[in-house]
Parts: sequence; structure tokens; C-alpha cells
Amino acid sequence: MLFVIATPEILTAASSDLAAVGSAVMAANTAAAVPTTRLLAAAQDEVSAAIAALFGAHAQEYQAISAQAAAFHDQFVRALTASGGSYAMAEAANASPFQTVLDAVNAPTQALLGRPLIGNGADGSAPGQAGAPGGLLYGNGGNGAAGGPNQAGGAGGNAGLIGHGGAGGVGGAGAVGGNGGTGGCYSATVGPAGTAGLASPVSTAATPGKGATVATPTCSATAARAGKVAPAPLASPAAIPPPSAPPRPAATAQIRL
Repeated sequence: MLFVIATPEILTAASSDLAAVGSAVMAANTAAAVPTTRLLAAAQDEVSAAIAALFGAHAQEYQAISAQAAAFHDQFVRALTASGGSYAMAEAANASPFQTVLDAVNAPTQALLGRPLIGNGADGSAPGQAGAPGGLLYGNGGNGAAGGPNQAGGAGGNAGLIGHGGAGGVGGAGAVGGNGGTGGCYSATVGPAGTAGLASPVSTAATPGKGATVATPTCSATAARAGKVAPAPLASPAAIPPPSAPPRPAATAQIRL
């Protein structure tokens, strides 16, 4: 069985490009119609008149074929545009009832607990923002966003009963990584902790960022290792002074009697 995947946006863009190509070709054919179909004979003799008539007949045949090609092109563009619209309408028709049912199912828990029953949590978007938790029954936690300078990475969102915890965001320079989200109960894993940021490049040795704390797993979830600590830059060793010269013995005077 063959499966076809169609993207309505790509079909719409392709039909627009093809329409532009057809318009350009039609404009070129229209501009060349008069100079090529109405050739003047080079002289008043019969040979020149026959040559002009021959080339004019070829130009008229080309214009007829071009008109047929333009009609076929227009039909193809209309069919492609209609196909893109049909795919878009089919996707909207299929998604609308499912989304309506899902919204109705998630409405009670969203109103009471501020968390859906089914669905994945959104990833953090702002620097250092934590990922949203997944649905209470089923859903993966969102990933935490990376932190800005001297800002810890966002924590990963917690998973639902079934799901994986979100990954912690990478810490900014000199800051810790985000904590991994807590995994669900059924064969889910805790999200990996974010990697600590590199030490700030200053003249003195900077304190390296610490590894993120791993969230405590629930049920059968296994904890992921915390992010590695970034090494601090090594200070340059002190210069060793050159060895001093050995002391010279003092001069003694000799007295003769």
C-alpha cells in the first residue's frame, strides 16, 4: 500500500510559482508574435517572398502550439491549486473534531489544577524559562530554555503518569544547568539535566558552574546524570627567579718581615 504525504503550503507556493512562469512565457510569446509572423521580404523577387512566407508560417505554427501549451499550463495550475485547497480542507476537517474533543477532556483539569489531562508540555521560550508539565494522564514534559549570561538554565517540565520528563536547559556563563523533569510511572525516564555554563573569562580564576540537581524520579523512572561541571581556566604559574651567583671569597693581605 502506498502512502502519500502532501503539504498544502508547499502546493500553494508551487502553484504560484508555476503561474508566474506561465505569465512570463506568455508575455515573451506575445512580444515575439508580430516581428516573427509578419516578416517582410528582403527584395521584390519571388525567392525572397517565398522565404519570408516560409518563416512567417513557422512563426504562426509556433504561436498556435504556444497557445495550446499555455492552455494546458493554466489547467495544470488550477488543478494544483484545487488539490492544495482540498488537502488543507481535509486536514482542517480531521483536526477540528479531535481538537474539540481534546479541549473538552482537558477543560476540567485545566480549570482546577492548571494542567491538562492529555498533551505534551510546551518548551521554554524565554531565557531560563522552565518547560511546561505534560498532561496528568499522558504527556511529555517540555524542555527548559537555555539561560542567559549568569543565569541558570530552565528546568525541564514534569511528565504525566505516562511520559518522559523534559530536558533541563543549558546554563549560561558561570551558571548551573536546569534540572531534568520528573518522569512518569510506566517505563518513562527523567529528563537529562542541563549542562553547566562555562566559567566567565575574567583575569582571575572564575568559579566554574555547578552541575544541575537531578529531579527525584517517581515510580519506575530512572534518574539521569547531572550535567558536567565546566572546568575553571588554569592560572599561569609564577615566574621562577634565576639562580644567584656564588659569593666570592674576601681578599687577604700578606705582610713580609
